[in-house]
Amino acid sequence: MDQLTVKRRVVIPVRAGDVMAEFISFNGDESGKEHIAISFAGIAEEKNQTPLVRLHSECLTGDVFGSGRCDCGEQLDEAIDRINEEGGYILYLRQEGRGIGLYAKLEAYALQDQGYDTYEANEMLHLPQDSRDFGIAARMLKALGVDKVRLLTNNPDKAEQLTQNGVEVEQLVPTQVHVNQHNRNYLEAKVRHKQHTIKFD
Repeated sequence: MDQLTVKRRVVIPVRAGDVMAEFISFNGDESGKEHIAISFAGIAEEKNQTPLVRLHSECLTGDVFGSGRCDCGEQLDEAIDRINEEGGYILYLRQEGRGIGLYAKLEAYALQDQGYDTYEANEMLHLPQDSRDFGIAARMLKALGVDKVRLLTNNPDKAEQLTQNGVEVEQLVPTQVHVNQHNRNYLEAKVRHKQHTIKFD
């Protein structure tokens, strides 16, 4: 695969101007998915030299509309707060529904209403449990000159894929557990199927 290069950097005030973030696009991604990096300089007086990084897969229902069926929106908000404090990057990856797309995700939701968990529902649709490619995240980080990160995640697969693609994971930083009455089964399925490090009270 060809190496990615930075295409454009644009500073955008987010959170109604409370946070300044630099949005970064790339050349060389043959998928055409328009993944984006969001850079935060950090506002803490003492900053860790290794950037805190969140690999966040796009979730329209959670990120934009605050769906209670997942924890994506809450994890994104947490990442903005923590990385804006410490300095680092959110890589916003256009991999809706663990890579199956929005329409298929809605079909999977309908199956979950019948009692299947999130992974079983994908299999019922003859789709992968999780087809996300975090190798693209490693390529994005390398284009930014980052070869070592502290990774904000409960998902061990993200760390493994970064490591396999030449980015050192210095530390795994767990996210908070954002559980509610609608998403507990979803979170428990993450632990059961993919060994996410989520600890319930």
